[in-house]
Amino acid sequence: MRFTLTDIAREAGVSSATVDRVLNNRSGVKERTREIVLDTARRLGYFGTAAGGAVTAPIRLDFVLPAGTNAFIASLRTHIEQQAAAQKHLDVQVHSIDGFNPDRLAQTLNGLQGKTQGVGVIALDHPTVREAMRALAGSGVPVVTLVSDILHVPRISYIGIDNRAAGRLGGYLLGRLIGAGEKRKVALLAGSLSYRGHEEREMGFRHVLVEEFSQLEIVELREIHDDRDKAYAETRKLMEKHPDLAGIYNIGAGNRGIGQALLEIGKSRSVIFVGHELTNGSKALLLDRTMDAVIDQNPRIEAREALSVLTHAIRSEPFDYHPPRLQVIFRENIPEI
Repeated sequence: MRFTLTDIAREAGVSSATVDRVLNNRSGVKERTREIVLDTARRLGYFGTAAGGAVTAPIRLDFVLPAGTNAFIASLRTHIEQQAAAQKHLDVQVHSIDGFNPDRLAQTLNGLQGKTQGVGVIALDHPTVREAMRALAGSGVPVVTLVSDILHVPRISYIGIDNRAAGRLGGYLLGRLIGAGEKRKVALLAGSLSYRGHEEREMGFRHVLVEEFSQLEIVELREIHDDRDKAYAETRKLMEKHPDLAGIYNIGAGNRGIGQALLEIGKSRSVIFVGHELTNGSKALLLDRTMDAVIDQNPRIEAREALSVLTHAIRSEPFDYHPPRLQVIFRENIPEI
């Protein structure tokens, strides 16, 4: 199969004109963008077979992601697998486990020693998980954290957004959409605060409310384990307890469950609902006005960067990490997923 400039542009996340400038060595392109385009072109085989037809053993990479109904994680997995399949020098395995069981996660990481050359993981911030990551790094295996970071472990990079900034953005959106005036009640729903990323979003949300929207009172924080059914049940309980609730900020997954509950009790237009990740589910909720705003990170970019960072580290080559950007999506600016 012969790939075109359009194929390279789509995979690299740039325009066809940018690809054309890079491949024809013309000016006007940032160096990092140039590297991304050239790496994409190489992995798609655009430049043809290497001189002499030399074949090297593929690089084995393993990714450990939480299982469950989280559509964003499913999308991230799909992008990792699709991008890896297009790179013949990679042998990538993705492992889905109970993301809220730290011992199971640590066991999986420990089991990769001696089998893998690099690991990407969405990890709980827990002592057994930290020790498993230290053991992997100590054996010479580079590790990157994805989506949610863990500090004080020898990971080579964090691939993801600034979650504290994302939480502040969530609070700012909720505050502006509810508006000034009398005291109003809002609630937080989180996957698990054992994920540092969710904890950081909560902190950012609370801080911006104190600084900018003192009229908003946080009356509940409920953990829903990124599960659609649990999100539905907890939202029903939340609304029964606080029928005058003005807003909900969902830190993690479960938007469809929250939206279903709000629709069933006739609160989909009166409760301001802000959440994360553009998926088919959250897109539908934006379109029917149940959700007011979605804060999105790009799983395609995160997959690309994770594969690139690990590959460059294993080859002892320098790399320039290009983080995903936060994007706020409303009903009127929904992009193609």
